[in-house]
Amino acid sequence: MSGSAAAFDTMQLVALAAAVGWASGLRLYAVLFIVGGVGYLGWVDLPSGLAVLAHPLVLAASGFMCFVEFFADKIPGVDSMWDLVQTAIRIPAGALLAAGVFGDSPPAMMLAAAIVGGSLAAGSHLAKSGSRALINTSPEPVSNWTASFGEDLTVGAVLWLAFAHPLVALAVLVLLVLLTVWLVPRVWRVLRRIVDRALAWFDGERAPTRR
Repeated sequence: MSGSAAAFDTMQLVALAAAVGWASGLRLYAVLFIVGGVGYLGWVDLPSGLAVLAHPLVLAASGFMCFVEFFADKIPGVDSMWDLVQTAIRIPAGALLAAGVFGDSPPAMMLAAAIVGGSLAAGSHLAKSGSRALINTSPEPVSNWTASFGEDLTVGAVLWLAFAHPLVALAVLVLLVLLTVWLVPRVWRVLRRIVDRALAWFDGERAPTRR
């Protein structure tokens, strides 16, 4: 699990690029902090395109934002607002991180990694934000906390597998992508029905009584 980026075989690079792309859609700042942290501690010699994440200033910034996101994601309502703001950040960041894994590769390889990484980030972000908005229609906070802690653990597990067991990481990511493809349309259909009912009720309340 150590060695320079040149020592990473293609499968390890692919697994890492896919993992950081997908995980960025859920916990971007945790990805930045974890990847930078393992590089800073010398546990892994990061690919050159990700080496900057191990700089103390970058670690301080990503660690602070990771701390903020950890708590923001546990508060019903605030988590959905946070997801809305992060839409413009997580997806391009996932693309950049995936491209950074192939920082020593030809531009075509970096662009392909960026396309895949950004797509994976978009999918996981949509699944997260949609399911969290649906969960927030329930007044109790337990389901929100359960989902949030589950996402924390999943991101950590996927990143660990990417470094330690890349083939397993890729298999897990394939399953997660299939789950996302199945989940996203269903979640958004339910949310659309809820919004349509709320709008219909609101319009009915505002409609004047005709005589």
